[in-house]
Amino acid sequence: MPKFSLGTRFALIIVLGSLSIVAAIMAVAYSALVDDFETLLTQQQLTETRRIASEVEQRLQLKLDVLAESARMMSDGQSLHSLPEIQYLLDRQSLLSSLFPDGVLVLNAEATAVVENQYAPGRIGTNYADRQHFRQAIRTREPIISRPIMGRATGVPLLSFVTPIESDENDLLGLMAGAVNIGQTSLIPLDRLTRLRDRNDTFKVVDINNYLYIEGGPASGARVQPLPAPGADPLVDAALSGITFGTVTDSTGEELIYAASHLENLGWMFVRAVPYERATAPAKNSFMKFLGISVVVGLVIAALSFLAIRSTIKPLNKMTQTIEKMARNPSRGQRLIAAGSIETRQLANAFNQLMTERDVISKMKEEFVSNVSHELRTPLTSINGALRLLASGAAGELPQKAEEMAKLALRNGDRLQLLISDLLDFGKLAAGRMSINLSAQPILPIIKTAIESNASLAHERGLSLEIEGDENPVVLADAHRLRQVLDNFISNAIKFSPPDLAISIRITQRRPGYTSIIVHDRGTGVPEHFEPKLFERFSQANSGSAKSVTGTGLGLAICRELATLMNGQTGYFYDQGANFWIELPNVVSRKTSTDEST
Repeated sequence: MPKFSLGTRFALIIVLGSLSIVAAIMAVAYSALVDDFETLLTQQQLTETRRIASEVEQRLQLKLDVLAESARMMSDGQSLHSLPEIQYLLDRQSLLSSLFPDGVLVLNAEATAVVENQYAPGRIGTNYADRQHFRQAIRTREPIISRPIMGRATGVPLLSFVTPIESDENDLLGLMAGAVNIGQTSLIPLDRLTRLRDRNDTFKVVDINNYLYIEGGPASGARVQPLPAPGADPLVDAALSGITFGTVTDSTGEELIYAASHLENLGWMFVRAVPYERATAPAKNSFMKFLGISVVVGLVIAALSFLAIRSTIKPLNKMTQTIEKMARNPSRGQRLIAAGSIETRQLANAFNQLMTERDVISKMKEEFVSNVSHELRTPLTSINGALRLLASGAAGELPQKAEEMAKLALRNGDRLQLLISDLLDFGKLAAGRMSINLSAQPILPIIKTAIESNASLAHERGLSLEIEGDENPVVLADAHRLRQVLDNFISNAIKFSPPDLAISIRITQRRPGYTSIIVHDRGTGVPEHFEPKLFERFSQANSGSAKSVTGTGLGLAICRELATLMNGQTGYFYDQGANFWIELPNVVSRKTSTDEST
C-alpha cells in the first residue's frame, strides 16, 4: 500500500465513494416507496370516504322515495282520505316506521299536522309553514330533505323529510313528513361503523353549516356536539380548509393521513383518517433485510476507506504538524522528512528547497535592512540637525521661501528618521534584543506628553486632541515604549481623521486589573476585510491606491510587540470611528493590598 501513488489511493476512495452513492440511491428509493405507499393509502382513504358518502346518499334517497310513494296512498286523487283512514294507513306502513323511527306526519295544505303515527305532545295541530324546507316543498312540489333542525314539538335534533301530496290535477292536497333523530340514529350503515371502530380509524361527520359534530365528536356518549374552536382539532381544521386529502398532525402529536368528502344535500362532510405509520410500515418491513445487508457492506466499505485514507493522509498529517511547529517557532535549518508515497516525498523535497531559499533570502534581508538603517541613521541625524539649525535662524535669517523649504525638508527628514527607527526597532524585536524597563507609571503624564508632541501636526490639519476622563491609574509599563505606542496611534488618527473634528484619548477599565487607553477618531475606520491583518508587519490598508499613506507598515506590528513585552495587548474596533487601544496591567498599591488582606 505505501508504494501506491496518491492518484491510485484517490481512485480507491472514489470507488468506495461510488458504493456509498449507491447506498444513498437505495435510501432515496426507500423514501420514494414510502411516498408511494402514502399516496396509495391517501387514495384508499379518499375512495372509502366517497363510498361512505355515496351509501348515505342512497339511504337518504331511499327514505325520500318510500315517503313519496306512501304520500300517494293518502288521497283518492281528488282529496285527502279521512283522518281515521290516514291513521289506519300509517299504522300499516311498517317499512315507513322503520325508516323514520322518530315519527311520520300527515299535514294539510296549510302545513298543519293532522295525523301522526307516533304520539308526541303538542305535535298535532302545529303549523310548520314557517320552516324553510316546508316552504320549499310547497313551492317546488318536489320531495325535500331539511338541513339538521331542532324538532318544534320534540326539541331534539332532526332530519326532516317532506314530500307533497297532490291531486290528479296536480293541486296541493297536503304534505307528508318523516323525521330521523340524528342524535340517536346514525345514517351510516352499522356494519361499516363497526368495521371502522375495529380498525381504530378516525371517522367524523361534520355539519359544516351549523358547526356541529354529527358523528365522531370528542364525547363518546353524545352524538351531536358543537365543533371545537379553530386550532383545537387540527384534523377538523384541515378538512374545513377545503383541501380534501393530505397529512395532518393531531393535537396529540400523531401524524395522520386524512380524506374528506361532501354530502351536498345535507351540507355534511365525512372525514376519515388513519395513522401515517400504516404508510411507512410496509416499506419498513420490506427494507429491514436490506438494511441489515447494507450495514454489513457499509462497515466493510468504511474499514477499507479508513485504511486507504489513513495510509494516504498520515504522511501529510506529519508534514502539516511539522510545518505548524515551524510556524510557531521559526528558525533556520528546520526541514521535513521525505517519506510516504512518491507524490508526498516530492512535496517534502520541494518544501525543503523552498525553506532553504527562504532562509537565505531572510538572512540577506535582515543584513541589508540592518546595514542600511545603521548607515543611514548617522548622516540623516547630521542632516536633520543642520536643517533644524537653519530653520531656527542659527545661521542667520533666511528668506521666507528658503525658510519654508528648510522646514519642509526638516519634516521629511524627521519622517525618514521615524521610518528608520521603525526598521531598527522591529529588527531588535524580531531578534529578541529590545530592552524594556517596566516600572509603575501614572498614565496621564504620558498621555499629555504624547498629545503635546503631536499637537502641531494636529493643528496643521485643523484637529484637536482631547483627554476623556480625569482618572490617573498607575500601570506597569515602560514609559518610553508606551509613549511610542501612543504616538503611533495618535499620528495614525491625525492622518485618517476628517478635518475640524476632535480626536479623543480615553482612559477606561475594560476588565478588572487592567487599564485601557483608547485613541478614537471620527474617520471611516479600517476595511473589514483588512482587520485580521491590521497588526501584521508590512501590512497597509488600500496599499497602492490614492488613499494609502506612506510608511513601512511596521508601526502597528511594533505596537503589538511592545504591548506584549509590557504584559499587555493591543486591538482595534469600529464604533462611530476608528478605535485603537492598548491594555496594560494595573499596579496595586501597598496600602490597597494591606487593606484587602485586613
